[in-house]
Amino acid sequence: MKFRRMPIEAESPEQLGYDKIKYNLAESSVSDRFLSQFTVDFHSQLLCYGDHIGHPGLRDAIAEDAGSPITIDNILITTGAATALFIISTTPLEKNDHMIVVRPNYATNIETPRTIGCDIDFLDLSFEDSFQLNINKLRSLIRPETKLISLTTPHNPTGVCLSTDEILQILSLLEDTSAFLLIDETYGDMYDKSRQAVAATLSDRLISVSSLSKSYAIPGIRIGWLITQNSELFHMFLCAKEQINICGSVIDEEIAFQAYTQREIWQPSNNKRIARTRNIVKNWIELEPLIEWVEPNGGCVCFPRLNPGVPVSIESFYKILNERYETYVGQGHWFEMPKNYFRIGYAWPEEGE
Repeated sequence: MKFRRMPIEAESPEQLGYDKIKYNLAESSVSDRFLSQFTVDFHSQLLCYGDHIGHPGLRDAIAEDAGSPITIDNILITTGAATALFIISTTPLEKNDHMIVVRPNYATNIETPRTIGCDIDFLDLSFEDSFQLNINKLRSLIRPETKLISLTTPHNPTGVCLSTDEILQILSLLEDTSAFLLIDETYGDMYDKSRQAVAATLSDRLISVSSLSKSYAIPGIRIGWLITQNSELFHMFLCAKEQINICGSVIDEEIAFQAYTQREIWQPSNNKRIARTRNIVKNWIELEPLIEWVEPNGGCVCFPRLNPGVPVSIESFYKILNERYETYVGQGHWFEMPKNYFRIGYAWPEEGE
């Protein structure tokens, strides 16, 4: 397989250089945390191979939070959610296999199956439909041989959410297929109103993916996970993980465990902040005639656009935004969308910056 570098990675703030950005609106997380915020003592940490499935304490905590019928044996810890998504694409899917993926989307959910050579149907979301998933359109794309359907909630980049009832409706469409349903839930802990049941609790046809990079603000330790009740599928995923990196870093996984045990302290604070900063963006857009949006109901990102027909040079718009105002946003082409769309992350910058 030959991979190409995705624009969302090549043009990311960390690649551009944080020193070149004063107002960073391209990030899709709350502000990064410092190691000093943790009390873990690594002096007695044995630097051995870790549990291949992942830190047992962390898996147990994730399973407890997910609720019945999920158990520790349904959780596979991965090197970030990106590795979980890579494993899910490369394990059950082969060249010419049929899958359906929602678009716009985080680029990995599209690029990895495309590199494999999958037969992909895109379920395109539109601004005019408020970026709502059209279940009838999805029904029309499903074939008896469909292997995987890939969805995201809260959706990246729009912040629009699927309800549990909608997920169950989608699941009912798969009765005459052998397809699995992937739900990328990376933003599921953000903003109280978006919190739904963990998708993998609903059926053994469902796979949930999440991580500590966004709502826990520790992307530097690279910890994510996937959840599935399907034991055969879980074994396949574990085999893939062992081929990629055998196990995770015992240092990273211990930090992750410590972070997850503080969720009851961190999450309410995060969600209050997200609600406040979301309102700042909302008030600005309501007063700006050149910009329109679909108001998000989850996560910490939105996907506004310059009004179609506005006599503005898109390239000049981004050039002035970057060079004169030192402000960085995620351009629409990061998500295979026109450049008059752009993603704003409203939880990373400090208020008042």
